[in-house]
Amino acid sequence: MSRLLIFGLGYTATRLADRLSHEGWHIAATRRTATANTIAFDDEPVVRAEIAAATHILSSVPPTDGRDPVLDRYGPALLRTRWLGYLSSTGVYGDAAGAWVDETAPVGTGRRNARAAADLAWQTLPGAQIFRLPGIYGPGRSALDRVREGRAHRIDLPDQVFSRVHVDDIVAGVLAGMDGPPGVYNLADDQPSSQNAVIEAACDLLGVPWPVLQSLDAANLSPMARGFYAENRRVANGKAKRVLGWRPAFPNYRAGLRALNATTSPAIASAEPTPA
Repeated sequence: MSRLLIFGLGYTATRLADRLSHEGWHIAATRRTATANTIAFDDEPVVRAEIAAATHILSSVPPTDGRDPVLDRYGPALLRTRWLGYLSSTGVYGDAAGAWVDETAPVGTGRRNARAAADLAWQTLPGAQIFRLPGIYGPGRSALDRVREGRAHRIDLPDQVFSRVHVDDIVAGVLAGMDGPPGVYNLADDQPSSQNAVIEAACDLLGVPWPVLQSLDAANLSPMARGFYAENRRVANGKAKRVLGWRPAFPNYRAGLRALNATTSPAIASAEPTPA
């Protein structure tokens, strides 16, 4: 039986775990604190036993205090597994003034310096695959939810462009990676666009007016959300397509939002997506 150990059972990793458990995989996962279905990250004897038993290991744990906690605590033990994966962020590229970036672009020049350092550290592990992810959306976590909950903004930054990816396309990319060569892969959809365009499309699907266009200061955004607007880039996905044979099922935000609108209950509540 294939056995996957997930460090950090968050939104995306949960989606992957659900998919593989339905396919007969054994899934183990960690969180900071143990739950009915997870192991405490600090429970070293249990975690090390799961590492030894795993055929596949994936980390979605972000850096803490500038360090990667998984590599710091368990790094050498990871080398004995068949497959290693790490969910990174396209934020490692920093601001590109709206230009396209691919996996050859320099990293560590933006607000995600600790993430860039972790990304580079995972690359030193033999056979590891690093998946760089832009803004993630999916069920319960999309522009549709923000519009329904009155949390959507339109910001007056006409040249700002972002990339994004549906969570199920990340799952498909990771699964494709398990049969592919090691390396770094961007998993993004085919159509970078402004955040305003995404909010407007969500409003149109829900039949509600667009939010008023605001300046960045007037929107009173959280520091995290404000940092999202400090960078501007288009993320190229050609390598994952060429090398892994991956294709996004939702090649643009319109396709993704239409599918979500057709299947998601208006009653769903969600956290604001983490920008990448």
